[in-house]
Formats: sequence, C-alpha cells, structure tokens
Amino acid sequence: MRSFHVCIGTCLAIFLMIAPCRAQDGPTHEEAAQALRKAVAFFREHVSTEGGYLWRYSADLSKREGEGVAGPRTAWVQPPGTPAVGEAYLFAHSMTHDAFYLDAAKETGYALLKGQLQSGGWDYRIEFDPEKRVKYAYRADQRTDGEKTTTLDDNTTQSALQFLMRLDRALNFEDQSIHEAAGFGLYALVKAQYPNGAWPQRYRDFPNEDEYPVKKASYPASWSRTYVKHGYSEYYTLNDNTLSDCIETMLLAADIYGETQHASAAAEGGDFLLLAQMPDPQPAWAQQYDMDMHPAWARKFEPPAITGGESQGAIRMLIHLAARTGEARYLEPIPRALAYLKSSLRPDGKLARFYELQTNRPLYFTKDYQLTYSDEDMPTHYSFVVLSNIDALEHAYQDAIKGISGPARDSEAQAEQPAILASRAREAIDLLDERGAWVEAGTLRYHEGDDTRKIIDCTTFGRRVRALAAFLALPREVQHPPAP
Repeated sequence: MRSFHVCIGTCLAIFLMIAPCRAQDGPTHEEAAQALRKAVAFFREHVSTEGGYLWRYSADLSKREGEGVAGPRTAWVQPPGTPAVGEAYLFAHSMTHDAFYLDAAKETGYALLKGQLQSGGWDYRIEFDPEKRVKYAYRADQRTDGEKTTTLDDNTTQSALQFLMRLDRALNFEDQSIHEAAGFGLYALVKAQYPNGAWPQRYRDFPNEDEYPVKKASYPASWSRTYVKHGYSEYYTLNDNTLSDCIETMLLAADIYGETQHASAAAEGGDFLLLAQMPDPQPAWAQQYDMDMHPAWARKFEPPAITGGESQGAIRMLIHLAARTGEARYLEPIPRALAYLKSSLRPDGKLARFYELQTNRPLYFTKDYQLTYSDEDMPTHYSFVVLSNIDALEHAYQDAIKGISGPARDSEAQAEQPAILASRAREAIDLLDERGAWVEAGTLRYHEGDDTRKIIDCTTFGRRVRALAAFLALPREVQHPPAP
C-alpha cells in the first residue's frame, strides 16, 4: 500500500526543488489560514445539505441546482458535486494537517453513505427528504424496493468511490461505516464488469457471463441514419470517458487496498479497449457498442460512429495502463489510432466528435437533430467538434515506449512555484466576502427565465480551497520571506 504521508512529503519536496523564486507579495500564513477556515465553515454551515452539495447556488442561497433545479434537501453526486467538495476538504487536510478539514470530509462522506444504493453505487442525486427517499433503494434505509440503478455516466459513482477510498485512507481505515461502504461499492463495480472487460453506462443487476460472449469490434452490415430510440444504458460504454473512469477507480483501489481483484479489473478494462479498437479503415473507437460489438445509437445526437473525442481518451488510458502494468500490448494499437486521427483532422485542426462508419466523413446534427455532413447549424448543448490532443498523445506514447512514466495521476499536489501559489492564495483571500463566500458573476442554467447574475459555484470553491491549502503547505519562510 502506498504511504499517503510519503506521497505528500514527496510532492512538497518537489515544490521547493523546482521553485527558486519566493512569494514576495503573498499573504501571510495567518491570513491564508483564516480565509481557508472561514470559507470551509461557510460552506459547511450554510451551503451544505446534510453534508452534501450541488453545483451552483444564487448568491443568497435561495436558488439551487445541479444538472437541474434542486430543492433544499437534495444533493448532487455527479461532478462537480458532493465528492468534488469532499476531495477539496481532504486536500486541505493533507496540506495543513488540521482536523477541522478532515471532519468536513467525514461529514461529506457520511452524506454519500446516505445516498449509496443497494446496487452499490449512486444516482446523480441524493434525496434527504423522507418523502422522496422512499422512491430509492438506499442501503442506509435498508430498503430493497425502489430505484436502485447505479450510474457510471459522467463519473458519478466512480467519483464517489474515489473520494470514499481516499477518505478511508486518511482515516487510517478505522471508520467502519466509511470502510464498509467503499468496499461494498468496489465489490459491486467489479461484479458489474462484463466478461470482455467493459462496463455499462448504468446497471441495476450484474451480468450473466453466458449472455455476453467476448467479441472483437466490427462494422455493422448496415445502420439507420435516423434515430432509433431504444435502451442503451447496458451497452459497452466509452462515452464521456466512462470506461476510463472505471479503470482509474480500480487502479486507485489497488493502490489503497492492495487487492489483486482491483488491479485485475483495471487490466481487463484495458483488454476491452484492445477488443474495441475498430478495424481498418478507422482504427479508433466508438462511444458505445451493442452486444455484437458494433457501434450503436445512444441519444438522438449520438449515432453509430467513430469518435474523435473518446478515442483520444482511450489512447491516453492505454498509455497509462502500459506504464502501470508494464504490459507493452496496451501500446500496440496506438500508432494506428494516432495515424488515423491525424488523417481525420478538420481544416481548423480540430476533430469531429463523430465520423461516419467506413467513409470517415465528419457527421454533425442540425438544431432539429437531423444527421448531416454540414457543421453550419449545430445545437450548442453538445460538443460536435472537439480539440485535438494528438501531438501530446504522440509525445506520451514515445515516452511510454522508452519506459518514461508520465506524472502520477493520483498526485495529491501539483508542483508549482511559490510565487504562483502566493498569487492564487492572494486572489482567493481578496475575493472572499464577509460571510466567507466566493461570489462571482454567473447565471443559473436550469432556472428558466431567472434573473440571477451572482452565484456561488462549487467548482470555484474547490479550486480556491486548493489554492489556499497549497500555499499553507509551503514553509513559512517561503510563503512570506523577510525583507532583504
């Protein structure tokens, strides 16, 4: 098991080794410490719903939303909701060793426990209102009836498990409720993995191995160009990097608990990526595959296609798995995939989200959701054009075949020059209002016709908590050196 304290010490050592400059204009240690505590206290006392959080709030906290309007007794799991805020508290504790922040993280962990379903994972949201809770099969309520579908979409269950595992480690595995919930969730996630190594977008029950033969990806003989409405949640899913998030969760579990089943599940996820690479002429990946391993429709704007988006995520994960496992077979598909993506670049240097099967023509949708080859009338709620990271992926691949590992993905701190950390801490302090809130210009996305123009955002909160905590972790003589 990797030592948490050794990891933190190593990261702080890196801070100093790479940072010859000092934080000449930074805040004092006391200023930063007071601001951090004030901000966290405000979030716990006034923003939190029984330890849980949403995405954003009106500045006066009267209006609330996650991916939709939320009531006063609802929390959100899907990032940047409850687990993301909990991770910020854990980071603050790791940097300051102040038990106040560990208590905040525990409070958030207990909120997640109230939302864990009998299937082991989480829905997008957690309901604390007793009248609404009866609709869900929450483990905490010992209910077996009601909604029990675990959601892997948008890193929902994976982010909750990753936070609970890190919290379990920070608590030295001594809180039995946290430890047991993390273990149960991991057990279920392993059971939900298909025989070919994939995971679905959502699940209620575990797959019967006999019903899911292992096949390589192939092109369907034909496919409908008009939307075919059907259930797709059980499909083998890369969409929104669902598979990569599951693999990351298993790798973190292997690091924290040292059990081979988690490392094996991660490796099997990589094996699925090998199976899912399409044959020529498009040796990349689709967003989702049906049980015959053909690219398939999901939502009405997600056709059977090769994807320029998730294909890049697949390559990144294969490189990461090769570094973690030492298995060169994970690198074998990458040159073909990179060459294909490079040949598929649009004139603007970006990639289409979707490429037509076999012809490789970019596919888009009109605002009324008609499939088209033109990008002139696209809806704005979805990225039909994505950035290309091909150059960075090529460099990472070349490093991988030379045996050079990239930066640890589970790093608890990033090496920054003290002057940068001081500047970010100064900004966080200056923007904190008298309540301890960071209020910013913005709107509420799901309150139709709403006139809110000042909001409190959980993403901003997490970023500024980390900025203050990282500054506080610097030695005091580096934070605010004496005048020469």
